Amino acid sequence: MPSEIWLVRHGETEWSRSGQHTSRTDLPLTPEGERQAESLKGMLAGHRFALVLSSPLKRAVETCRMVGLTPELSDDLREWDYGDYEGLTTAEIQKRAPGWTIFTGAVPNGETAEQVGARADRVIARALAADGDVALFGHGHLSRVLAARWIGLEPSGGRLLALSTASLSVLGYEHETRVIRLWNQTS
Repeated sequence: MPSEIWLVRHGETEWSRSGQHTSRTDLPLTPEGERQAESLKGMLAGHRFALVLSSPLKRAVETCRMVGLTPELSDDLREWDYGDYEGLTTAEIQKRAPGWTIFTGAVPNGETAEQVGARADRVIARALAADGDVALFGHGHLSRVLAARWIGLEPSGGRLLALSTASLSVLGYEHETRVIRLWNQTS
């Protein structure tokens, strides 16, 4: 069982800056995203991890490598598949589907919250099998769902957890209860 799970969201990309939904589009970090990733080094410096996993998308892998870690890639850490909404902002989507949110609305040709939750559950199971702390490098919505699942919420509970680019969050325990020990810490 891990002592803690350290969630790291990748640094800024062009689309995260503009608010466009980015799942399968494999964008690199912006220069600001690279600076953000470098600033995470101090937050992770000297910490030993029994397991380091990353989404295979370059923005997550680059962030992981920039903090000095070498990840094992996991498709389960990919961002929520936004289907037909890939590249659109929430405001653009809401013109088609008033009141829509990723957590409560349909995603044509994409994933449901339950499908993303199932992937998050597999990541948690993998982390629980590690012998020590675990670092996970990924994306905003997937990480929010993962944290919600960690504390026993449905996948849609991730809507309650805002997450900035290049942020660190720590999931752990208080006694035997799963808790969020740190959330959305940026340098």
